[in-house]
Amino acid sequence: MTAATARIPLNTFAIGFGLAGLAEVWDTAGTSLGFPREIGQSFWLAAAIAWVWLIVAHVVRGSRSGDSLAAQLRHPAQGPIASLVPTTAMLLASELLTVSRPAGLALFLVSVTASALFAGWLIGTWLQGGLLLDSIHGGYLLPTVAAGLVGADVAGQAGLTTLGWALFGVGAFFWLVMTVLVVLRLALRPSLPDPLVPTVMILVAPPAVGGIALFSLGGLAVSIGAAMLLGLTVLLVLVQLAFLPRYRRLTFSLGFWSFTFAIAAVLTDGILWLRLTAVAGWQIFTIILALASTALVVAIAIRSLLLVLPVRRERAAEDTLTDADAVDALVP
Repeated sequence: MTAATARIPLNTFAIGFGLAGLAEVWDTAGTSLGFPREIGQSFWLAAAIAWVWLIVAHVVRGSRSGDSLAAQLRHPAQGPIASLVPTTAMLLASELLTVSRPAGLALFLVSVTASALFAGWLIGTWLQGGLLLDSIHGGYLLPTVAAGLVGADVAGQAGLTTLGWALFGVGAFFWLVMTVLVVLRLALRPSLPDPLVPTVMILVAPPAVGGIALFSLGGLAVSIGAAMLLGLTVLLVLVQLAFLPRYRRLTFSLGFWSFTFAIAAVLTDGILWLRLTAVAGWQIFTIILALASTALVVAIAIRSLLLVLPVRRERAAEDTLTDADAVDALVP
C-alpha cells in the first residue's frame, strides 16, 4: 500500500467540529448582546461547508484506497474520532432548527441515531478484548460523552426534553467511565506520542458541554448541577496549564484542531454564566471571550493552510495527499 492510496486520517473531522464550536460561541454571545443573527450564521455556514467538504474528501479518497473503512474505524487511535461526523451534524442541526424546524429535527434525529449505532458498535468491539491501555487517549470521550452531552444540548433547544435527559444520562455515565480510563493511561503509562497530545485538551470539554446542556434543558437559571460542573470546568482548565510546556514543544499538525472545540465549549459556558450573573462589565468580557475563540481558530486555520497547501501545489499533478501531508494520523 503506497502513501498515495492511504485514507485521510479521521482527525481531520475535528476541523468542522471546531468551527461549529466557534459558531456556538458567537451564537451565544450574539444572543446575550443582541447582535444581528447574521454574525453567528456566517460562522455556522463556514462550519457546514467544512463538514460537507471533509465528508466528500474522505469518500473520494477512500474510494481510491485499498484500505477498508472498517479497518480505519477499528483502529485503536483513529476509530473513536469518526464520531465527530454525526456529532458535528447535531450542532449544525441546532442552527438549522432556527431556519426550518422540520429540517433541523430530521438532521438531529438522523445524527443521534447514527451516533448511537456507531457508539454501540465501537463499544461492542472494545468489550471483546484486546484493547491496550496505551492506545487510549482523550478522543475516546467523543463517541459517547461528546455525542451524548452535545445531543442533550440540542435536544433541549428543540424542545425534546425527555430525549435530552436520556442523552445527558448516556454522556454523564460514559464521562465517568472513559475519564477513569484516560486518566489511568495518562498517569500510569508512558507519555502520549506528540500527535496525540492535543487530545488531552478534550478532557475539559465534558463539564463545559454538560453545563451548556443543563442550561438548555432547564433554562438559563442557576442550578446545583450547573454550578458543580462550572467548578469542575475551572479545575480542569487549571490542570491544562501544566500541559502548556508540552503543548509549546509540539510540532504543528492538524491534530491542533482538537484544541478548538474544547476551548470553545469552555468559553460558551463562560458567556452563559456572565449573562446569568451579570457581573460588572459582563458585556465586554463576553466580547473578549468570543474574540479569543475566533483568534485561536483563525491562527490554527492559517497554520493548517500553510502546512497543506504547499504540498498540494507541488504534488497536484500526482494527486498525492499522504497521511503526513494531511498531517499526522493519530497513531501511537
